[in-house]
Amino acid sequence: MKYIVVLMDGAADTPVAELGGKTPLEAACKPHIDRLASQGEMGMVTTVPQNLPPGSDVANLAVFGYDPQKYYTGRSPLEAVSMNVPLTLTDTTFRANLVTLSDSPAYEDKTMIDYSSDEISTEEAHQLINTLNSRLKTDAYEFFGGISYRHLMVWHHKENNFSLTPPHDISERVIGPYLPKDETLLTLMKQSYEILKEHPVNLARISKGLHPANSLWIWGNGTMPNLDSYQKRFGIRGAVISAVDLVKGIGRCAKLDVIDVPGATGTVTTNFEGKAQAAIKALKDGADFVYIHLEAADEAGHRHEIENKVKAIEYIDSKIVAPVLDWLNASHEPYHILVMPDHPTPLSIRTHTADPVPYVLFRSEAPESHAIRRYTEACAKETGIYQPLGYMLMQSLLKNSI
Repeated sequence: MKYIVVLMDGAADTPVAELGGKTPLEAACKPHIDRLASQGEMGMVTTVPQNLPPGSDVANLAVFGYDPQKYYTGRSPLEAVSMNVPLTLTDTTFRANLVTLSDSPAYEDKTMIDYSSDEISTEEAHQLINTLNSRLKTDAYEFFGGISYRHLMVWHHKENNFSLTPPHDISERVIGPYLPKDETLLTLMKQSYEILKEHPVNLARISKGLHPANSLWIWGNGTMPNLDSYQKRFGIRGAVISAVDLVKGIGRCAKLDVIDVPGATGTVTTNFEGKAQAAIKALKDGADFVYIHLEAADEAGHRHEIENKVKAIEYIDSKIVAPVLDWLNASHEPYHILVMPDHPTPLSIRTHTADPVPYVLFRSEAPESHAIRRYTEACAKETGIYQPLGYMLMQSLLKNSI
């Protein structure tokens, strides 16, 4: 038996006027996922408990089968694990985004222009992070380069008692009300602006018409996680495929193989075909389980890129689901496949919500026969099937093995 999760990060949405009142899932042409919906179990699931933030960290933990109420310790430590950053039990980690702020004279009066600095390249970003380390690093805290705009700060021997705001939650807003209350973090952010605003990398970006990565934004604090391995928890071995350190970190903590795919960017330009082939190879090589994470729809939601969000869903259908299903069917091995988002990222608000998301679970040994239906939010609600505890859905996927 093979088990596959296709995680369409942020794909769920609300009706969009520019799409004729349809959601992106309704507007997208996705015949392979729709076929799964007409032959499998479809319903709604809550992945984010009410008392936790509606982030990909909480939601993906749930989809992986870990109760966020028990296992969630913050976003950045999962990314630190993926990046092989050494941590102790007394360290607090933070996400350190490279963002674009407006040029208002006072830092508090600046506006969040772009939480991703035009999706700055990893090479450019590492030059900026290296400069910040050379100027700001102390025995207490230091910075680690990640991918694109996503980086990490570790504050050694510091209690995790911060309340911080994600930058993608405040696009086009004045940042003053959302700045850290902690003076050290605020000072670091202000100092980063002074260091980065005329950095050669940023001057070159401005000359090309690109947003400069002119400030750090520190958020996503947490402490070292402790997840049971998948072998111990479910008795299976498997792999994770993602461009995002957060999801890779969950995979490493669960003792799953983490497969890096060249050209995996986390956007609509990612190497979809490469991810599909990596998943197929892992299954061929004996993996029982593969978790394929696609970030592109979420990024499009944050950036209010309507066309790209629809396109991301269509690419997942044609370039991920189609070839994986072709291989599974040709292999004649029984399989279960779960397709779902982790959370909604509505284009209208450009950030995450904790609303339930639609899922479809197909079991090859027990195909169902429904009236023609599509994989959409509305159709999933109409089934009347609802799972209030997102982490229990993994047990449904793996029901033949646990």
